[in-house]
This record gives sequence, structure tokens and C-alpha cells, in this order.
Amino acid sequence: MIGYSDSGLAGDCDDWKSTSGAFFFLGQSPVSWQSQKQRVVALSSCEAEYIAAATAACQGIWLLRLLTVLVNARVIAPLLYIDNMSALVLAKNPVLHDRSKHIDVRFHFLRDSISSGVIETDYIKTGDQLADLLTKPLPRERLEELRVRSGIINVVSAQHD
Repeated sequence: MIGYSDSGLAGDCDDWKSTSGAFFFLGQSPVSWQSQKQRVVALSSCEAEYIAAATAACQGIWLLRLLTVLVNARVIAPLLYIDNMSALVLAKNPVLHDRSKHIDVRFHFLRDSISSGVIETDYIKTGDQLADLLTKPLPRERLEELRVRSGIINVVSAQHD
């Protein structure tokens, strides 16, 4: 299982809250996706991405447990791709930095999940981030590219073929 986590920093012009997005694939097939406004105002892109990754980790762990029950076997930990190096370093570093003291404790669930091996994380370039589709308005070309790469079928075009 592979997941993609992203955020759109301060996308809501009224309350300046960011949007979290997560996309999970089993093989080449999308099996779960989520787009949700964050409950707190992030003070940086690192914090917004960290919050989005923590939310995605919860989803990935739930999917892992569901899949384990369905196949009645041990399933390897999902790999979660994050396109923000600062958030990735913060997630993998067990030392609480002065710069992250303000981040709500519940989001450090991500760090605990990584250290216990229940989820893995890795860096992905922003251009390859599929969860971008769920977090912000995109130019038509980028939207189409991500739609195709995500395996989402354009139903309107498919009906006319």
C-alpha cells in the first residue's frame, strides 16, 4: 500500500486554515482518498504538511488493519510519501525541536507510528505528489495529469467513446 500526503497552506481566505489531502493506492488502484480542512491554523508549510501527514498516517494504519483482517495475513506497513523535507525530518526525529513546541501533541502520533514501524515515510518531489489533486485549485493541465496518473476515469468522456 502506498499513500500520498499533501497540504494546501492557508487555502481558506476567511480563517486561513490549510487543507489536508491523502490518497492511498493498493497496487495501481486508488482505494481511499480524503480532502479535509485542518482544524487549526498552521504557522508554516512544515506544520501544515506535518498535520496532513499525521491525518494520512491515521488513515493508512486503519487501511492496514482492515486489509490484514480481509486477507487474514500480516501486511507490510504502508509507505507514505510527503513532499516537504522539513515535515519529513520533524516526523522522523524523536527530539522535540524548539520550532515544533507549538504543534499540538496529537499530531506527533505520526512520529510514534514511524518509530514503531507501523508506517513508513519517504520524500517525493512536489511534481510527483498525487495528493496535490485534493488540496488546492490547479491549472487544467496539472489537474488532467494528476487525474490520469491517479487512475481516475473521466466518466463524461468515457460515455461518449
